[in-house]
Amino acid sequence: MEDVTDAGIYAKESPYLDRYVQLGIASGRVLSVSFPDTPDEGAEEDHAVLDRIFEYLDGLEEIDFDDVEVALTVPTDQRAVLEQVREIPYGDQVGVETLARMTPDLDHEDEDDVILVRTALDENPAPLLIPDHRVRDGPSAAPPAVEQKLRSLEGL
Repeated sequence: MEDVTDAGIYAKESPYLDRYVQLGIASGRVLSVSFPDTPDEGAEEDHAVLDRIFEYLDGLEEIDFDDVEVALTVPTDQRAVLEQVREIPYGDQVGVETLARMTPDLDHEDEDDVILVRTALDENPAPLLIPDHRVRDGPSAAPPAVEQKLRSLEGL
């Protein structure tokens, strides 16, 4: 992946999403992805990861973000779930139960484990880079309108 060492806030307006895409970057990793109506004051537009996101949003080719480092500052059990979400390929979708099966040490029949999966999806710090929109019956950390547009873009 291109150099992402420039710490800061980066944002660019997306006509497709009808809102901004905003990244928080620190120590060479993406800390957050959000979709505000207006960006944080002082946000810059020029960043390689943001450029890749906009290539993805153009929908002209399948773009994945496997090589983008995301700093997962969430509890270890949630991190395991979100790491599995990153394994769901572009254009594919799974259900919450399947995601629980995919995640080591979780039991898809255990209600607490299913709740853990839903919590991890809901608290995902980097929706799109961690594509929770590919989990069809789970919550997404992205706003509902953004989630639907991402699903539509991938034919889900």
